[in-house]
Amino acid sequence: MQVHTQFDLSSLNTLHLRSSAEHFVDLSSPETLQSLLNDPSLRKLRWNILGGGSNLVLPAMVQGLVLKISNQGKELVHEDANFWFVKVQAGENWHEFVQWTLQNGYWGLENLSLIPGTAGAAPIQNIGAYGVEVKDTLWEVSCFDLHSGTLKNFLNKECQFAYRDSFFKNAGAGKYIVWDVTFRLPKKNTLHLEYGDIKKELERKQAAATPRSIAEAVIHIRQTKLPDPKVIGNAGSFFKNPIVSEQQRNLLLQQFPNLVSFPYQTGEYKLAAGWLIDQAGWKGKKLGPVGMYEKQALVLVNHGGAAADDVWKLAAEVVSDVKNKFAVQIDPEPIRW
Repeated sequence: MQVHTQFDLSSLNTLHLRSSAEHFVDLSSPETLQSLLNDPSLRKLRWNILGGGSNLVLPAMVQGLVLKISNQGKELVHEDANFWFVKVQAGENWHEFVQWTLQNGYWGLENLSLIPGTAGAAPIQNIGAYGVEVKDTLWEVSCFDLHSGTLKNFLNKECQFAYRDSFFKNAGAGKYIVWDVTFRLPKKNTLHLEYGDIKKELERKQAAATPRSIAEAVIHIRQTKLPDPKVIGNAGSFFKNPIVSEQQRNLLLQQFPNLVSFPYQTGEYKLAAGWLIDQAGWKGKKLGPVGMYEKQALVLVNHGGAAADDVWKLAAEVVSDVKNKFAVQIDPEPIRW
């Protein structure tokens, strides 16, 4: 086990923020974790768990210990007449894992193609896109208990999933390390085509709806609308889509007939945060070294040299302007360390 000090994290977060870790360890095995737990000097530090760094806003200096989860592996562990049970280690790249499932004929995750980050972070955030969320197919999450050092399994219902939320972001935060995730993928080909962009892309390509063609459509749409983090620093969608009552949505429609909204739960609607931000005048607008992306107002980008304070200053301005124009509160999606 090698413990680094003053370790540069600038290349380990997709916003490309200038940041360093007071202490840093690459965690790829249970043995390394056990060594950490047995070290009193490290045990007393604050532990920060880092996956792909795609949903984080890092400060200039991260106090305590940063653990980069990098365990690898994916496999079919069981199947029955109706489902495939596929396990993936937390350090695996999420998009590569989704493509691997499709290559092996396991479908159900195709709508979640090209979402940045690691497989271990997927249940923490309950990632979702184009009508599908991780909770829809997740079977079990295996975690290391940081108090006892033992493995604990959480079934789907125990993860307390909600919109971009889970037990691991709330009561379980700082108590567990997600180590592997098992998905139950249906053998019945259930395709999700609810979002018009997917249908339009299939029609453009004159392609039949299959898991592979849907994945390709999603990849094309995301590449068209979203900046590549390798080219320009970003954390994907920076704000959550706000959820409002049907009454509030109808009142907004009277004032803004082009309002983009989707039914959510009974009596509730999800508003498109990107549309709200665009209408508030922030699409393509800069504030210092950061700004909202010119092709998708929901994405906050780092034009170079930004720090966390720059990000939060811009975010506060966007939240304020949307609130003033629509009387709707939008909240940042990335985690703030």
